[in-house]
Amino acid sequence: MSEGKDCGGGDALSNGIKKHRTSLPSPMFSRNDFSIWSILRKCIGMELSKITMPVIFNEPLSFLQRLTEYMEHTYLIHKASSFSDPVERMQCVAAFAVSAVASQWERTGKPFNPLLGETYELVRDDLGFRLISEQVSHHPPISAFHAEGLNNDFIFHGSIYPKLKFWGKSVEAEPKGTITLELLEHNEAYTWTNPTCCVHNIIVGKLWIEQYGNVEITNHKTGDKCVLNFKPCGLFGKELHKVEGYIQDKSKRKLCALYGKWTECLYSIDPATFDAYKKNDKKNTEEKKNSKQMSTSEESDEMPMPDSESVFVIPGSVLLWRIAPRPPNSAQMYNFTSFAMVLNEVDKEMESVIPKTDCRLRPDIRAMENGEIDQASEEKKRLEEKQRAARKNRSKSEEDWKTRWFHQGPNPYNGAQDWLYSGSYWDRNYFNLPDIY
Repeated sequence: MSEGKDCGGGDALSNGIKKHRTSLPSPMFSRNDFSIWSILRKCIGMELSKITMPVIFNEPLSFLQRLTEYMEHTYLIHKASSFSDPVERMQCVAAFAVSAVASQWERTGKPFNPLLGETYELVRDDLGFRLISEQVSHHPPISAFHAEGLNNDFIFHGSIYPKLKFWGKSVEAEPKGTITLELLEHNEAYTWTNPTCCVHNIIVGKLWIEQYGNVEITNHKTGDKCVLNFKPCGLFGKELHKVEGYIQDKSKRKLCALYGKWTECLYSIDPATFDAYKKNDKKNTEEKKNSKQMSTSEESDEMPMPDSESVFVIPGSVLLWRIAPRPPNSAQMYNFTSFAMVLNEVDKEMESVIPKTDCRLRPDIRAMENGEIDQASEEKKRLEEKQRAARKNRSKSEEDWKTRWFHQGPNPYNGAQDWLYSGSYWDRNYFNLPDIY
């Protein structure tokens, strides 16, 4: 931990880029002494957004900050823009969509629920983007975000309503809402929705995470689609973390196959080669099954052991994306990536420009990051009560909540209900902001 003393927010510069912290001020607490079951047994089949969880099960980030982790691999957007071929662009966009959920691997801490009117901004000159997000609704909880390339090369925006359900042994989060990426140089827009995320072994055993469901990315200019299948782990864990699918043109002709693991990498290959490999793989699996005469047990919630060789690379494949290794202190730091480690850092200079609604200024998250768990718990309770009182006062005076930086409207490309950026955040003119902390 000795190297991690630059906790407030590194103001040293290296290569002209702000040097970011590599550690949190305090390692995480052990959750072993706490039973999540005592809280959750009352909630089977219920929506979890209405349940207050003890702070020990959180990680020291707001859901607005957690959403910002979509941006970790922004280089894939820049790479997509650089290609003249729409299929190569779609490959990079698909890799970006997969990489956007990769940081969730082993992140079993729950982010703090944002308060209504809470905001978060992130400017990363080194990665070429800036982002603003706002909690635009409390029931249902909806977070809206808008990111733009610093060279005016892309806009990436969306609104997410993470619908949480508890199923006895697991918690399932279905991130409802459309995600839109616009590549401005190509006058192209892509939309998709994220896969469902599930945390297993909520009651006993080691918590583990899987993502499953189909993600369909549409290029609204060419009509090309990329349909990716995030596979559930299956009975013996053979499919754990696997993603595969195809890019097809508007007449459904396969142009390219994609495969990999959302925790690791994504490859592209010619569809005929991929289909031949799949057919052969299936045959081998069935032969193995017959020779072993496996007994089928009921589906277990225990974490399956992934195959020893991680992703078999089919000859002729092209690597689209590979995850960066986590920092060595990640396990003591809520399994954060290097990117997540810096999301809540703040310095005097930043504090003087960000609005008072920015979640870096939220006292419960700050206390938890500093290892002050009792204070974090008290502050979380105080903030939730303050929010309830403000809501009561508004309903008495029949006053409606007004969002500041986003407005509701149809998504310009697929018509779905969305929250769109209203502009002017970066003018830094923050007046009449709500007092939420």
